[in-house]
Amino acid sequence: MRSNDGIMNILIEARKRKGISINELASLTGVAKSSISRYENRSRQFPLDQIDTFSKALGLDPKEVLGFNDDSNISLVKSIIRIPIIGEIACGDPITAQENISGYVEESTENLPSGELFYLKAKGNSMEPTVPNGSNVLIREQPEVEDGEIAAVLVNGDTEATLKRVKHQGNIIILIPDNQEYNPYIITADNPAKILGKAIRFTTDL
Repeated sequence: MRSNDGIMNILIEARKRKGISINELASLTGVAKSSISRYENRSRQFPLDQIDTFSKALGLDPKEVLGFNDDSNISLVKSIIRIPIIGEIACGDPITAQENISGYVEESTENLPSGELFYLKAKGNSMEPTVPNGSNVLIREQPEVEDGEIAAVLVNGDTEATLKRVKHQGNIIILIPDNQEYNPYIITADNPAKILGKAIRFTTDL
């Protein structure tokens, strides 16, 4: 399989050879012009799950673009999906709205749970040592979690997502940090919050 740079070289050469502008390619693929520009100047990695879309738009064989000679290898690429990483949260927007996304992680579907998924970057050390500061935490969207499970919860007027263990107690929900130096966060009718999903696992960069 070709490197990401090698793939982009072929796509760029084909676009220019056919006289297709970036604006036209954006229209053909349904991908934003700004994203295509970033792919071409290498400021953002080209997503492999878009190979079929770009190849079709440029009249190319996706297997040849990838450097594969048989269908067994191309099927591996089709099993890769892009999971958004949520950065800052715009008030009122759905959690995975484009305005909230700071990047993507490409993963094989074989290693993922079912459901809608996103990554949330852990900020601070309230969940240490369980979840290190700065790690990317995989979240499966669901409105409820069991007691003791770690959840991503939208707080502070729907502008901040926090990771905490959840405990139900009567009519209130208590968000409990693993770091005992931090105080629990109490959810009530007067101090509302919204559970976004269950934390599945985390990854960190070495």
